[in-house]
Amino acid sequence: MNFSDISAHFATMINYSFFKLGSQDISVKIIIVFAALLFGFSWLSKWIERFIHKALLYKDLDPGIKGSIERFSRYLILLVGVLISLSSIGINLTSLTAFGAVVGVGIGIGLQNITQNFMSGIIILLERPIKKGDIVKVGNTSGRVLDIKARATLVLTRDDVVMIVPNSDFITQQVVNDSFSGDKLRLHIDVGVSYGSDVDKVTEVLMESAAKHEKVLKSPPPTVVLKNFGDSSLVFTLRIWTHELWFSDILLSDLRYDIVRNFRSSGINIPFPQRDLHIRSVSEETVWAKPKKKGA
Repeated sequence: MNFSDISAHFATMINYSFFKLGSQDISVKIIIVFAALLFGFSWLSKWIERFIHKALLYKDLDPGIKGSIERFSRYLILLVGVLISLSSIGINLTSLTAFGAVVGVGIGIGLQNITQNFMSGIIILLERPIKKGDIVKVGNTSGRVLDIKARATLVLTRDDVVMIVPNSDFITQQVVNDSFSGDKLRLHIDVGVSYGSDVDKVTEVLMESAAKHEKVLKSPPPTVVLKNFGDSSLVFTLRIWTHELWFSDILLSDLRYDIVRNFRSSGINIPFPQRDLHIRSVSEETVWAKPKKKGA
């Protein structure tokens, strides 16, 4: 077998039609060209995303807006690449109607969750209820948003663990975004004191504890309210504002430590629930007495 025979056999093999899509024969050659074009546009989309990231790096824009522009530019190039790839191999997009219906049924049955998460990611990028760098809580996951991808969002917890949260959770569940309204947050500390305590002294001690901590903002100022009359205590609430969004739990712990120390030095008691148990004495004859039978 000479070279011309091998070339002819190879040409016959790569031009062999597996099936027809509309009026276009789908062969090995078509598949190779299509895959090469898709790979090229995929590489181009990543390059353009990096280029836009560098171009916007020092622009005075919100980080969330920058991330949305970068991600949408990549999606746009990928979409254009798919359309150009299909057109370049001679496939008329109108001939994909029947094929698209079959794919749509497959997506509806087998890829429902993936499609839902992808569309949720688009909604997040458009509405921007969360953005990169926000401190959020969704379900049992709490942490800082690292990145919003097509299918899921990466959240770094305070334990330095990255959680992969499906994008649909941010659309269908209740989400707490501590960073949404700005870089400060109001925190609450509830504490109960005995009913005989001097309420003015309690308020003074709580305000002093808040004023001494460097992470508590002076404006807006801390406030103390008498929240409720508990079963065994008067319940006060200390409200503070802080810029410490990430380590807010440590700030609250520091304040609680200081409040306990100041209460002890000021003679203010933090009560605990008390229950009185009354035991009646019963004679031994009553305990061991046998009930009389009916008719006896």
